[in-house]
Amino acid sequence: MCAFNKATGRSLQTLPAWYFCDNEIDANDCANLVLQNIKTATTTSLYWFEHNNEALPTAGDLNIFTDWQGNPLGIIETTHVAIIPYNEITAQYAALEGEGDKSLAYWQKVHWAYYQRELAGTDFSRSETMPLVCEQFKRVFVV
Repeated sequence: MCAFNKATGRSLQTLPAWYFCDNEIDANDCANLVLQNIKTATTTSLYWFEHNNEALPTAGDLNIFTDWQGNPLGIIETTHVAIIPYNEITAQYAALEGEGDKSLAYWQKVHWAYYQRELAGTDFSRSETMPLVCEQFKRVFVV
């Protein structure tokens, strides 16, 4: 990653590092989609941020994305963030996630199941109107 430091003059020491999803297969698949510039968005429930006392992403944020094992693969920069109810996600946005056949139906199927897992053990439950943090990003560096 020191090539990033040299290219940008910025330190990686303070950048958050994380993987997509909640299981190894999906995490690695999504990371590969980012590496191919196919996946340019990710969506987390607002409840997750509240439950974990995490700050919401903002445009300009830089994050290291990793595979499931935590190996750094690259850096993404957040370009846009919006809070949108689950039932108002559009086909255009679903396609930005780049997963499966990129359809809204696919997005709804896998994300509905994901939010069930994500919110398990919290005081929150999924609903058609639950607020989602819709984060768009661009890949700015590959390891």
